[in-house]
Amino acid sequence: MNALHILALVTGLALFVGMLEMLRRRQLREKYAILWLLVGVAVAVLAIDPGIIDLAADALGVADPPNLLLFAASVVLLLFTVQLSWETSRLEDETRALAEEVALLRQRVEQQGALNG
Repeated sequence: MNALHILALVTGLALFVGMLEMLRRRQLREKYAILWLLVGVAVAVLAIDPGIIDLAADALGVADPPNLLLFAASVVLLLFTVQLSWETSRLEDETRALAEEVALLRQRVEQQGALNG
């Protein structure tokens, strides 16, 4: 195992342990932690057995295995970005609806106060 494999293994394990700790402290929700835990495991597995990427590259007809690795990493990051964008959009809609509801309730309370006062 060369220095790069050791670095990748340490990085994967650190990511895994870091995500578990963030989960334990409730700083990260489970649905996000699962994705990052899978990434940590994948990095560690590829660090332990780098031949897996060679086999995958051969099976897919990719001439240079590191290109497949970079492509896969780009796809994973793209999927994470799309998922987080979807979550952000959903939360913005929810926040807007709640703000409108609060404004209507505030108006109703003010009208009740004006009628009683």
